[in-house]
Parts: sequence; C-alpha cells; structure tokens
Amino acid sequence: MLSRVANSVYWMHRYIERAENYARFMSVNFNLALDLPPNVDQQWEPLLTATADNERFKKYYSEPTRENVIHFMTFDKRNPNSIVSCLSDARENARTIREVISKEMWEHLNTFYLMVRDTSPKQQWEQTQTQNFFTEIRNSIQLFYGIIDATITRNEAWHFGRLGRFLERADKTSRFLDVKYFTLLPEIELVGSTIDLMIWSAVLKSVSAYNMHRQQYRSLTPASIVEFLILDKMFPRAVAHCIRQAELSLYEISGNNITQGFGNSAERMLSKLRTDIEFTETADIFKTGLHQYLDNFQTRTNTVGDAIFQTYFDLKPIEV
Repeated sequence: MLSRVANSVYWMHRYIERAENYARFMSVNFNLALDLPPNVDQQWEPLLTATADNERFKKYYSEPTRENVIHFMTFDKRNPNSIVSCLSDARENARTIREVISKEMWEHLNTFYLMVRDTSPKQQWEQTQTQNFFTEIRNSIQLFYGIIDATITRNEAWHFGRLGRFLERADKTSRFLDVKYFTLLPEIELVGSTIDLMIWSAVLKSVSAYNMHRQQYRSLTPASIVEFLILDKMFPRAVAHCIRQAELSLYEISGNNITQGFGNSAERMLSKLRTDIEFTETADIFKTGLHQYLDNFQTRTNTVGDAIFQTYFDLKPIEV
C-alpha cells in the first residue's frame, strides 16, 4: 500500500473519532447540568484545558461562556480540532482514497459532513436541541463505523484505519478523565461528596460507560471509575482495551509476530505502553496523581503517533 494512501486512511479515522469525542466532551457538561443542584454553576473552561485548546481559544474569545465554547469546539473553522474542521479533513482524506474505501462509506461521510456544515451556529438553541444535535453526531459516526465493519475487507487499509481510531480513542478517554481534574468544586470540603460523585458519573455517561460500570461494580467510586476507564481490557472505550487493539493492528500491518517481539520503533513503543498499562494498578495511578498519570500517557501516545509517522508515512531518502 502506498504510504500516501495509508496516511489518508489513518487520519480519516483519527479525525472521525476526534469529532465524535468532541461531541462527547460537550455532553460532559450537559450531563452535569441535569444532575447538579441549581446553586452550582456550570463550568466550560475545563473542556478547553483538558483538550489543550485553551490557548487557541483565548486568541479569539474573551471568556469561556457556554455559547463561546460550544461554537469554538463545534463550528469554528479557525480551530483545527473543531467538529466541523475534523469532518472536513476526514472527508477530504476520504475523497483522495475513493479507490480503497466503499461507496457506502463515502456517501455517508459526505452527507454527514454537509449536514453539520449547513447547521447554523448562530441560532439560539435550547439545551435539549443542543444535546440532540450532539447525539445525532455521535449516532452518525457510530453508523459510519458500522458501515466500515460491514463493507471493508480486513486488509492493510482496514488495519491502518483501526490503528488510528483506537489511538485517538485512547487519548480522548484519558482527556475525559482530565475534565474531572480541571473541574473546580465550589468548596474544597466537597471533595468526595455527592456533588463530586455526580461529576465522576457525568464522565462515565459521556463515554457511554455508565451502564457497563454499574454491571461490573457494586458502587460508584473514583477508584472504580478510574480502574474501569483506564485498566479494563474488555470495555471498548477503556484505555487498556484501545491500546491493545491498536497494537494488534500495528503488528498485522508489518506482518511481525507479536509473540516474538517488535520489528520497528513504533511497535516497540506501543508494546511497551501496553505492557506498562497491564502491570499498573489503580493504587499506582492515584499514588502518581491522576492528572500526572494521564498527562504522561498522553505524551507517550503522541510519541507513538510520531513513531508511526516516521515508520510508515514519512518520506525517506533514496539510497543510491
């Protein structure tokens, strides 16, 4: 497979996954608004801080109000990570590789992008309308993944897409947990209180993990939520599961036997990251500090992404 084609498949999936997760980020605060008592104000700045978009936001907006944050993370084309920007980039990547994706994939992605692009960002939505819009985005992207599973051969292109999707998902799940870290409680005494637990529950709901968590754990605690979203190997949005699936696809691309060791730097870094997560316990995470652990994980995930680029997508000098 040409590296140009592989790169487009990889980034098409990353952009699609990023768009879905940005819709989920918005649902964090909408879930909170339903649960928190009326005397506790909503906070939107934690979303910008957790996604590392806060500095870019400050260039164009004076304060992180609900309207400003939603517009910046959804419709603002000056933000390369906004939902409309991600869908535009995903559509452009798909357009250049029409020969390796299915007709159904292209038609759905094109229609979906046009729907989001043509939605007016200036209309004054009620909260319910806004939630429905983000739910529609999530449902459309999940339908897109269903179309991929039903129409694409499990070849190199499929594995490059799967690699990009799970790396992006692992990174964004860690940032959902970081939203909790950056959310300020009205009083320090409220740490561990019912309000604190509501914020943790909102994080679970935003990654569609609330029901699965309740099936596995007898009660909602910060420790059980962190364990489930980071260390669980079976839940599809948990960090451990995502990194494992990305690793499997990476080895399928190279043809190396995962049981016999890595064959390039990207495999070495990803396998080491997966191993470190598998041998981590919840107590280790809290001992390090949840934010510090997540920040280190995000840095290592970015390093893995750089290694994948250098191994498969970068232009290499021709030896004479």
